[in-house]
Amino acid sequence: MSAPHTSVLLAEVVAALEPGPGKLIVDGTFGAGGYSRAFLAAGARVVAFDRDPSARRFAEGLGEAFRLVDGRFSQMAEELGEGAADGVALDLGVSSMQLDQAERGFSFMRDGPLDMRMGAEGPTAADIVNTAEPQELARIFYVYGEERQSRRVAAFIARRRAEQPFTRTLDLAEVIERALGGRRGAKVHPATRSFQGLRIAVNEELSELEAGLVAAEAVLKPGGRLAVVTFHSLEDRIAKAFFAERAGRLPGGSRHAPPVEAGAPPSFKLLFNGAQAPGEAETAANPRARSAKLRVGVRTAAPVWKEVA
Repeated sequence: MSAPHTSVLLAEVVAALEPGPGKLIVDGTFGAGGYSRAFLAAGARVVAFDRDPSARRFAEGLGEAFRLVDGRFSQMAEELGEGAADGVALDLGVSSMQLDQAERGFSFMRDGPLDMRMGAEGPTAADIVNTAEPQELARIFYVYGEERQSRRVAAFIARRRAEQPFTRTLDLAEVIERALGGRRGAKVHPATRSFQGLRIAVNEELSELEAGLVAAEAVLKPGGRLAVVTFHSLEDRIAKAFFAERAGRLPGGSRHAPPVEAGAPPSFKLLFNGAQAPGEAETAANPRARSAKLRVGVRTAAPVWKEVA
């Protein structure tokens, strides 16, 4: 089955990871398989991860050089072992196919059940919206969604759910829109930030990213490369801090990365300074690529950094 969506920064990721015959590349976020297909076309073997069971339909016909693991990318080191891979790609955030499926409950533009789970386990967005204390809801919207009026949104939700629980995406989006005074010609829907915060909370995306970066450090052999594509500032801060710290550019214990031992030799060097962004042609063809950033690190021969309690 061919992929219905084009992977963001595909050419840049392939150039950074240099897949080829004899190399093993980990596609940590398989999605519709765009990266995996490109790695396979270059002659590499690919092990992909995706916790979304529906992603498996995109793996049909990819051949013996490909294997899909139904699970989180933070499990890659357990699955493959230390020093097994030549490259790791992490394309973060919700996939286009998930956004486009109303029944998954990710979108405030399509009516569907208020779910938002990337996998099939754990509490749904409806569970959180209907049971979390207003203070916790406000924290989720503020910290994960960067919604400045998070307390007002939480208060509106709490008042409404006392009369009737939330079960549908458009119902929640309409209440958030009322809380924020309507669109008033805004380019961004008023529910955008709150929905982002809920999605991140439901899927534990930031803690999964932190664990996945550590797992990638372990699974890469010396000279192996880690490419991370982020779509919002929270993800990018974590990736940026991880690479800076592991490259010896930050003191140990950044607040955006797991605590690690101080003074360890750098386990990564940066392939380039800063982040790469999509070109004008890509953003014109795919508006969802506008906020994407690519950061790449090259694994050194230093031991994996030890995490501290």
